[in-house]
Amino acid sequence: MTTPSLGSLVQSFFIDHLPVQKGLSQGSIRSYRDTIRLLLCFVSAQRSAPIASLAIEDLSFEWVLAFLKHLEQQRGNSVRTRNQRRAALNTFFDYLALRVPEMLATCQRIAAIPVKRTSLPDTHYLEREEVTALFRSLPQEGRFALRDRTLLLFLYNTGARVQEAADLRVEHLDLNPPAKARLHGKGDKWRACPLWQETVKLLQRLLAERQTSPTAPVFQARHSQPLTRFGIYKIVRRHAAFLDTSGPQPRRVSPHLFRHTAAVHLLESGVEVNVIRGWLGHVSLDTTNRYAELTLRAKAEALRACEVSYGISAASRTRAAWKDDKSLLEWLNSL
Repeated sequence: MTTPSLGSLVQSFFIDHLPVQKGLSQGSIRSYRDTIRLLLCFVSAQRSAPIASLAIEDLSFEWVLAFLKHLEQQRGNSVRTRNQRRAALNTFFDYLALRVPEMLATCQRIAAIPVKRTSLPDTHYLEREEVTALFRSLPQEGRFALRDRTLLLFLYNTGARVQEAADLRVEHLDLNPPAKARLHGKGDKWRACPLWQETVKLLQRLLAERQTSPTAPVFQARHSQPLTRFGIYKIVRRHAAFLDTSGPQPRRVSPHLFRHTAAVHLLESGVEVNVIRGWLGHVSLDTTNRYAELTLRAKAEALRACEVSYGISAASRTRAAWKDDKSLLEWLNSL
């Protein structure tokens, strides 16, 4: 049996394995494509050979290890980006091991390359007062005023990923009670998110302004083209940049920040963590629990603010002022 060429394996990996067998979205496939392209370019440069002349044997363990070092040392990638590239390479070499058994030993060594430890990124979100200030600052008039207000409220309401909002079509909306939106998320998975009445009203007004077909994008740019990820990012930055913060832990408002905000506010409202997991489309409950830790930390800080100092006199210790605050006591009991 003839061993398939590297070119044919790469082609089948992207045309069949990722979209058909694994059901990955185009965004995820593009991420894999960038990693494999960088690897092939690196090996080609190191061997001083054209990419078209590379063979499977050129993708050795040593070259993959050198490539990962190159990402950090020459390209300046973060550890998190390096780990993401490594995960993509593992998927690719797992595929090679199935198609070319002679590569099994090499693929096993590559799979054993350890993940570099890194701390989780800080999870920022908007306080409720900041959300209120944002929507009060939005323009009331203008060609895209309604679209932008609807888009921002939709992101906050659903916690949708930016690509999920870009891919939203009219047929994915059910604006009759109980209103909901169907979102196409990672792993080719669909989920339904309930919509607030205010979100429904804005969506109805937005769709009433134009002739729409079921397959038309809900959020459109000029000439009825769907907004792209970058287009949504620009809209959010244009309206919410004033909420950026600086200091030891700077915060930059982006579409994904609305996702964090939705999760934290749902938790603060008492919504069960598993419900939020389904709401946001998380595969692992560990991802959702990050938001639970945030709210627990906020409660702990509030509790410390109410703590009575041990240095007070016996007379004042007998009846602290906060003990007469009924609403505060009820809040503390609910923690």
